[in-house]
Amino acid sequence: MASLLHNFWATPRFGLSPDYKPQCIARIACLASRDSTFLSSDSVIVNGVSSIEEKEKSSPIVDVKNGHLAPAIKEKNKEDIQNKLETLWDDGYGTQTVKDYLEIGSEIVKPDGGPPRWFTPISAGPPLENSPLLLFLPGMDGTGMGLVLHEKALGKVFQVWCLHIPVYDRTPFDELVKFVGRTVRMKHASSPNKPIYLVGDSFGGCLALAVAAHNPEIDLVLILANPATSFDRTQLQPLLPLLKSLPDEFHVTVPYLLSFIMGDPLKMAMVNIDSMLPPGQIIQRLSGNLTDLLAHLYGLADIIPKETLLWKLKLLRSASSYSNSRLHAVNAEVLVIASGKDNMLPSENEAQRLKNSLRNCTVRYFKDNGHTILLENGVNLLSIIKATSKYRCSKRHDYVMDFLPPSKSEFKNTTKDNSWFFNFTGPVMLSTMENGKIVRGLAGVPREGPVLLVGYHMLMGLEIVPLVHEYLTQTKILLRGIAHPTLFTQLVESRPNATSFVDMLKLYGATPVTASNFFKLLATKSHVLLYPGGAREALHRKGEEYKVIWPDRQEFIRMAAKFGATIVPFGVVGEDDIAQLVLDYDDLKSIPILGDQIRSENEEAARSGFTVRGDMDGEIANQMLYIPGLLPKIPGRFYFLFGKPIHTKGRQDLVKDREKARELYLQVKSEVQNNMNYLLKKREEDPYRNVIDRTVYRAFSATSDDVPTFDF
Repeated sequence: MASLLHNFWATPRFGLSPDYKPQCIARIACLASRDSTFLSSDSVIVNGVSSIEEKEKSSPIVDVKNGHLAPAIKEKNKEDIQNKLETLWDDGYGTQTVKDYLEIGSEIVKPDGGPPRWFTPISAGPPLENSPLLLFLPGMDGTGMGLVLHEKALGKVFQVWCLHIPVYDRTPFDELVKFVGRTVRMKHASSPNKPIYLVGDSFGGCLALAVAAHNPEIDLVLILANPATSFDRTQLQPLLPLLKSLPDEFHVTVPYLLSFIMGDPLKMAMVNIDSMLPPGQIIQRLSGNLTDLLAHLYGLADIIPKETLLWKLKLLRSASSYSNSRLHAVNAEVLVIASGKDNMLPSENEAQRLKNSLRNCTVRYFKDNGHTILLENGVNLLSIIKATSKYRCSKRHDYVMDFLPPSKSEFKNTTKDNSWFFNFTGPVMLSTMENGKIVRGLAGVPREGPVLLVGYHMLMGLEIVPLVHEYLTQTKILLRGIAHPTLFTQLVESRPNATSFVDMLKLYGATPVTASNFFKLLATKSHVLLYPGGAREALHRKGEEYKVIWPDRQEFIRMAAKFGATIVPFGVVGEDDIAQLVLDYDDLKSIPILGDQIRSENEEAARSGFTVRGDMDGEIANQMLYIPGLLPKIPGRFYFLFGKPIHTKGRQDLVKDREKARELYLQVKSEVQNNMNYLLKKREEDPYRNVIDRTVYRAFSATSDDVPTFDF
């Protein structure tokens, strides 16, 4: 068939201002015909792939002079590519809002006669070296701009391609499946050892599942945000016939109706507002954002005109039926993000159905969000991916090498969410200098890694949150905790919510306890948090408060010496200041129903291979997991004392001589106990041990929030 060569101009970022001036223009030559071809290139900001009508094949990119396409923009310089992210890096969350989505979306929907295609937002990149590919599959709008809130963060760790379906395109669903499938196979062929991520929003969720069903041999990770697989049960079914009969002149009112049905305007307007601001400023900014947002809603009528809306609804019905009939063929790893206030689809129930229907499916619920969850405040897509351990750059997830440190916005949010706990516990951090002097703060803890912090595990691990937070605040260094492997399994996910404590641990670098992970952490010069007492110490019995319960083996000394790590023993007290243990394991196991349930759950964990120290003798081998009965008290205070650093650099004798390693092991254990004995005695002299006294001090102290403590 004859073809006509013409020029296609594309705005890669689609960055608009009220005066709309493209920030960067890419000139791309393409073949215009029914069998036209948009060839793919990582180096082109707006990436083309085979059109829907094109037969499945791959075409080389060569010089334009030879009649084919060539990259219009040079590849990023190697020096622009980062090797790692620093702790508290800027993820850009809140710098772009729904207003940007509406402005950009209204501009790019202008008819261009082209087929569906891929583009990369200019703010998404350059990513880390060896980053996996992420393909965003849009919802009903088809613009591909649904990641506008997340593209800066995602672009740091993914190669982001977004699918744009022109507003007047009428490609049927099965052809869209083939189109995305060709891209997946092409990218898999070039990087067979990397996973490919498909992020499907609503309709895009159906598309992602269908593509995964057709490509079971490819390593895919699906992130589904309120997938439209439940469209046959939508609450809008009675309204669909009315949309067909609605006169064209009234269609401008539909976007306003859809905006309230599909999303929460308040959450959309809160995206770039700091929740730590005074209430008056929050209300003022929220009012301005809402006014601005409503003023731009008319643009939805251009993004989804009436005839397109009717086509999309027909497409949704087809997509839902198509993908549901093929769920059995999906081998991909799946994460479903479900809203509790989705007024368009029964997303909460659908998430549970998909979890039961798919082989490897994880669910996270956001009870206060609406259908357009990716455009609403309080939902950071990259944070969810990280907290559910879904980010990886190879076939298997590596908790050390694939770890992404917390960003500024993540740290800010967790600080806000846990501020009540910090206020209640008022943590006091003390450390010991090389000359033996005790000082306030962490000046005595070495900054150069590897550093191994070895200490006492308080009841339920209550000390972990303030410890990691204060360590990061004061040193700008993240503590990588070694945790029980059960925390990283489906056994702890009965009904996981968005703010799960276990997810927060993983977000801040918690790693399953294995020799391999311990080795990698020390090899990468990390600051590692180790509790030799493990679950037995954290779930101690009555009368065992502040008793160090460690195994006889020197599990960590020889490994630390191998890498020349600095060991810092620490003690912590205060669990008895905030809660009283009323039901321990011995009490619970004697209660018929509860005892049977605890034994059953631990037996299931053992069958799954998640036992720790099962080969040991004595009390430390009793690693039964359960939730003890606690009686809250008027909060007292947490006290941490980090002992004098113990240097193992150059001590290769510790690696070879087990007796010397045992001597150092007993020394560390003794210092942990001595640190706690010191704190138990000195806290009696603290005038601000009680939360009420600390609250009064903060109310009247205009100079500092650093509440004083005892003299040392």
